[in-house]
Amino acid sequence: MTAPAHAPAPALNDRPVLATAPLKPGHAREALSRVGDPSWDLGPAVFRENARRCHVIVHFDVLEHADVQATMRAYLYARLNVDLPGFRAKLPPASIRQAFNRARRFFAFARKRLGRLDLARIDQALVDAYARHLRDDPARRPVIVGQLLQVVTDLYHLRDHLPGGGLGFEPWAGRTAARVAGYRHVRENRTPRMPEEIVTPLLAWSLRYITTFAPDILAARAALDRLEARRARLLAAERGLPDAERRLRQRSRLERYLQRRARQGRGVPIWTTAHNGATRIDPHTGEATPPINAHLLHLHVGIDAVAEPAMHLMLTTGAPDVIREAVALLGTEVGGMDTPISIDPESGRPWRARFDVKTLAIEERMLQAAAYVVCAYLTGMRDCEVQAMRRGCLRVARSEEGLVERQRVRSTIYKGRSSTGEAASWVTIEPVAEAIAVLERLSEHAARKTGSDTLWPVLRPRAASKAHLSSEVVRQLNAFRDHLNAVFGSPDLPIIPPGPDGKPWRITTRQFRRTIAWYIANRPFGTVAGMIQYKHASVAAFEGYAGTSASGFRAEVEAQRRLGQLDDLLDYFDRRQGGASLSGPAGPRVDRTLDETARQLGPLPAMIADRPRLRTMLASLARTLHVGPLADCFFDPATALCLKRATDPDASGPLTALCEPTRCPNACITEHHRPMWERSASEARMLLREKRLPGLQRAALEHEIDRIAGVLDKIAPEGAAPPLRAAAEERKAGDG
Repeated sequence: MTAPAHAPAPALNDRPVLATAPLKPGHAREALSRVGDPSWDLGPAVFRENARRCHVIVHFDVLEHADVQATMRAYLYARLNVDLPGFRAKLPPASIRQAFNRARRFFAFARKRLGRLDLARIDQALVDAYARHLRDDPARRPVIVGQLLQVVTDLYHLRDHLPGGGLGFEPWAGRTAARVAGYRHVRENRTPRMPEEIVTPLLAWSLRYITTFAPDILAARAALDRLEARRARLLAAERGLPDAERRLRQRSRLERYLQRRARQGRGVPIWTTAHNGATRIDPHTGEATPPINAHLLHLHVGIDAVAEPAMHLMLTTGAPDVIREAVALLGTEVGGMDTPISIDPESGRPWRARFDVKTLAIEERMLQAAAYVVCAYLTGMRDCEVQAMRRGCLRVARSEEGLVERQRVRSTIYKGRSSTGEAASWVTIEPVAEAIAVLERLSEHAARKTGSDTLWPVLRPRAASKAHLSSEVVRQLNAFRDHLNAVFGSPDLPIIPPGPDGKPWRITTRQFRRTIAWYIANRPFGTVAGMIQYKHASVAAFEGYAGTSASGFRAEVEAQRRLGQLDDLLDYFDRRQGGASLSGPAGPRVDRTLDETARQLGPLPAMIADRPRLRTMLASLARTLHVGPLADCFFDPATALCLKRATDPDASGPLTALCEPTRCPNACITEHHRPMWERSASEARMLLREKRLPGLQRAALEHEIDRIAGVLDKIAPEGAAPPLRAAAEERKAGDG
């Protein structure tokens, strides 16, 4: 019998799916999935630690028809192993599931039209109908339509590598799938940037977890490990004894444990929260509380209730009478573990109740999420680069005096590299180094259990679960957001406020890199999470990762700078349309430009004007805008005073350290500079209180206060009193 045209040749079915892809150590190509297998597992060729397990496996039995299965096998095999220079590179093994799902959609459409899937019968009318079908869904963006249509062009270009051939015609006369979809490439990054009111508390609380909470969490885990080891020793020592003898020994140990609690003034442990619907009624208050923490009691007395349920202390054959008497005498204690809880410097109180095994596991996951926030945000690394960090990745260079000079993180870059990636190093700052130190202790047990050296294992893996955190980090980050709000905030004052739509801000891994790049580019003098300044983060990032590696962070920052310049200038425009005046030598010039732009826009109000058109009209002026702490610079090298004072003859951009905001023709001062000017005035007034201050210095300080008062008067909100000017006049009247 002749095999149908759609069936792969028998020789193809016997081939390893990955004929040429590099493999991770320990995997032999002969042992890999074969083309004819019911499922393909490409995990041995996927090096990214953040790759999801389900994304590297495909199951062909989910395809109902044999002809579709055969065509899918042939298509995916060709995509994985055929390189078409100038058109299509080989499919990365980590993308196999995505390619499967996209092809499945077209194959189902074609089979429904033709009755059976035969690539030779597909014509231009059918692929046109498929394109219309995809475009008709208003929820499907053109970029997605283009990706789905790419399967059609693949079937033409791979025609010589598919059994029975592919498409016999060039779809859409050679037009790209993106053009057919109506997609026009937009260079702007669509990943949302985390607003300052989101990222600041998120990072601040992450740092608190690293510096204040982590020692307690790690100490509690070490204490629990010791308890479990002690229980194992007791069980081993008493194995083989009669149950009655074991019961007597366990009861004796329970009584000694409760006596020790009494001497410490502590109660019988109860769980932090009720679980499985179980509660108890407190005999003193009559309130429903979580049940007795029998798990902790079992650890102390040497019982494994999972292995031997009949030995449970709360059964009538156990020691419920001893426990009831202790509760009546001592009361209860939430959690019950012995690890003391540190005082939170911010509140002056312990940051949480004592741990139990469940809350410890939760706090470990929250600590891991906090460490991810610190590492991802303060380095600008991509998710795959963060999750490629391994034990020992931190390198510290010290001076001869023992002082830290450089801290470098070694990891792997994957974007734009081969599937195996490329080793690289990132210069980093102290908070990241502290987070890595915490991660090495936090991950030690789980990583050792799986034989891995990753810093990002699943901390308490189950038998059927994956070992590496990978995409689960997104769920964990959002659980961290909810945990902060539930434990440390309130419904009226959440720690992490909702987004603009009133819903909880959904954190994704890509947001960190874009957000830090935007702030480094546009708010370098801003601070986040207390004393960390974006300038500090940018120096480290530029010197190492962005400056010397090819990971592309400098390009990301420059792209965000361009976007930020336009955003800031649009803000200038809106405030000018609202009646605000700009101060500083450049103020009148910028005012005239903005007014002329508004005149060209016609009668439309500023906030409903054609924003894309407005961005285009202001683009030239925006390119000269550089945000500064005391003034913004609309940089013109011909008139820049900072360049006239520069010692570097090659200097070509604004030099913030040499800025003279009240004299330079490029300087523009607005309301958002007010806090820094007010801070400067406060520092000058503090110095004036020194009675032994020489007369010349006193006069200079008084002149400086007058100068600042003049600046603040010009940028004061409409109708607001100028308190600094009034204070200066009052001081002069007093001197007279």
